[in-house]
Amino acid sequence: MGTTDSTAPALGTPSAAEGRAGASVSGAGPAAPGAGARLVRFLPALAAYALLVALLLASDTSVSDVARYTFYVLWGVLLPGTLVFRALRRRPHTLVEDLAFGAVVGLVLELAAWAVLVGLGLQSAATAWPLAVVVPFLAVPRLRRHWFPRGYRRTSTGWNWSVAGIVGLTSAYLYAAVLSRNPIVPDRETTRQYIDLPYLLSLAGNAKNNFPLTFPQAAGEPLHYHWFTFAHMAMTDLVGHIDLPVVQMRLMVPALVALAMVITAVVGHRLSGRPWVGPVAALLVFAVGEFSAVYPNNTPNWTFGAPLVPLMSWASLSLTYSQPLLMALIGVIADVLRGRGDADPDGHGTEDADGAGRDRAPALGRGAYVLVALFALASSAAKASSLPVTLAGLAFAGVMVLIGTRRIPWAIVRLGAIVAGAQLFATAVLFKFESYGLEVVPFGNVQKYWADPAHTRTAATQAVVVAATLIAFVLNHQLRAVGMLPLLWRRRLRLEQSQWFLLGGALAGPAVYLVVNGFNASYFTLAGLPFGVLLSAWGYCEVFERAALPARGKAALAVGTLAFVGLLTYGIYHYAGDWATFALKAVGDAKGTKSYTPLVPALAAAAALAAVAAVVGLLWWVAGRALPGLRRRGGLVLLTGALVAGAPSLLLDVQQSRHVVWDGAWPMPASQVEAARWVRAHSRPTDVLVTNDHCRSDDDWAAAGENCWNSLSFWLSAYSERSVLVEGWAYSPRLMSEKSASFWDQPLLKLNDDAIHHPTADILRELRDRHHVRYLVADRKPAPESPLLKSLATPVFDNGRVAVYELS
Repeated sequence: MGTTDSTAPALGTPSAAEGRAGASVSGAGPAAPGAGARLVRFLPALAAYALLVALLLASDTSVSDVARYTFYVLWGVLLPGTLVFRALRRRPHTLVEDLAFGAVVGLVLELAAWAVLVGLGLQSAATAWPLAVVVPFLAVPRLRRHWFPRGYRRTSTGWNWSVAGIVGLTSAYLYAAVLSRNPIVPDRETTRQYIDLPYLLSLAGNAKNNFPLTFPQAAGEPLHYHWFTFAHMAMTDLVGHIDLPVVQMRLMVPALVALAMVITAVVGHRLSGRPWVGPVAALLVFAVGEFSAVYPNNTPNWTFGAPLVPLMSWASLSLTYSQPLLMALIGVIADVLRGRGDADPDGHGTEDADGAGRDRAPALGRGAYVLVALFALASSAAKASSLPVTLAGLAFAGVMVLIGTRRIPWAIVRLGAIVAGAQLFATAVLFKFESYGLEVVPFGNVQKYWADPAHTRTAATQAVVVAATLIAFVLNHQLRAVGMLPLLWRRRLRLEQSQWFLLGGALAGPAVYLVVNGFNASYFTLAGLPFGVLLSAWGYCEVFERAALPARGKAALAVGTLAFVGLLTYGIYHYAGDWATFALKAVGDAKGTKSYTPLVPALAAAAALAAVAAVVGLLWWVAGRALPGLRRRGGLVLLTGALVAGAPSLLLDVQQSRHVVWDGAWPMPASQVEAARWVRAHSRPTDVLVTNDHCRSDDDWAAAGENCWNSLSFWLSAYSERSVLVEGWAYSPRLMSEKSASFWDQPLLKLNDDAIHHPTADILRELRDRHHVRYLVADRKPAPESPLLKSLATPVFDNGRVAVYELS
């Protein structure tokens, strides 16, 4: 492949003109480009930003909120982070790399600023916190040079537009599937909202006023949880002065997903020395989903836990927030490892195992260890699954390097110590060793698919069912990582240290899912995916280079890929039900009653596609004897097809969002939100609330006398941004670990409920004096308040459904 000084306009094929233009990495060389040329270079980024702004405005985001969020990103994240990153890295590589890593560093610095500001009660000064970085970089002569560094290598126009196009694709998907389908604030009595969203909003509101966070549904209860995401949301509100629902429902998800795509592109380029590894990896992370033959693919159909993008990208905000942090952590760890035998740390060319030359980015230098520490600490409580998988990747790499060289890989040991220290900090200090319901049960998440309690199967049949289950698991999440296989094969497993690390992380994620029981274990699988897709994209680009396709061949491959994805999408959308019926009949399960029934449609689809691939491969081989241009290129076509086989999932998710409500979407009436936001406007952050609403009802309490059974009510704490004495306690870390459904302090719960249904002056006095309660919020749908309450407390708000009383 050509130089990294100028990225190729097509995979692995830089033009000579681009190579000469990018050869200068110092002040000497060609004259600086004029203003017009600079604008052209930034046009892809501006186009991606303009598209996102247009989509936000089309989804009822105000111009002022977009402007304030842009200010927050530039001033509160990008500027301080980029300055610090430049001070830590040894030499510049590309501008986009500085900005991408700088943005992630900015997210880390923001956490420290939040802790200081909220801990000291200085939230009103939040907008000024970047001055703590800006002023030293203006005042200290040695730091001033980082404002305008020289020596950047230029990325090619094709690479820039590819990355911008991927960001635009993510924005368009999020608009179609999420932004255009969900109001910023529930505006009708019939509005439904995914159950996790108000809970997550309540944590962000708590983070505005508490360090460390507490559990807002039970005032004063500690929150042993990965809550860094909500500190980020709080800082977005405090620095940008943006309402939290706008941050949650419009702004943060598209921005974080865009950052994840850019940092993935940058890391892929840096690690492999092949610029196009980055965009390919970004596509595999986002545009290619889980392999499935089911539509609609609602939560009950998730056979192996959570997907990476559909629903989770906006309902699991901690997952979305953790992705750029984890990718940056992978990038700096692998950069340290590639300086140990992988490449010249100054970035000079090296050779692959197959003899292909590469030019890699200059090593980050000693500052990489500081970056590892920063990213590891931030990742530790961004998502609890990130660091265990990273540690496992380092351990795997260490063992393989030790076996291969018979020397202790001290760089891996040092990196492991840093990451392990961050993990210990989170486990002991933040999580207090809470397991959140996870426990070691080998194959506990998948054994239901081969369960045979009546022992009706023979040993051979049972072995086939077990094998088929594990194959279905690999196909579901890991098919997009198949590109690593040719890389491993070509090198005969003689991998670089950075590649061992990526392989270890890719294996560790699904391995933990197979060992640890519970739905949340699927997040370990998702944490392993970034490792796998980087290695997969690396392998794919090597195969692409060896195929040496002419321009027409590249165009044909692109058109064929789009046609294949379109055909799969059409088939699943229109015939998923018929296919499931056919497949179940074929395996003798016409009634759909077997333990493995949910896996059959996908396994049958994979078998059908494998059969088609075999036929195409045979015809390709025969045609290659007459057409030399086809020879040694059929593998590339088959590999491309395998990698994009999961692409229909996102396209179908857009269609599904128009017609199907997610399981787990519960009523969120506008009247409840109105009352909660009134309380927010008329209370202090230290005020505590009391409510009689502890549960959610799928029909919004349409049936009289409906029992409260799920303790999933979070609306009051979410939209009031205040702690509630007892609201919905189902997500309490205490109960998740104990696997209990009952509130842990029954006398307190009785006191809470009696205040609304059986009030006395003594009860209200105890709530006011001992528990700092200011408002009683009565939701009349579950049960009306006592008529006595009006004589014991002051009515201050009533919209017919919800009444608010003040204790004085």
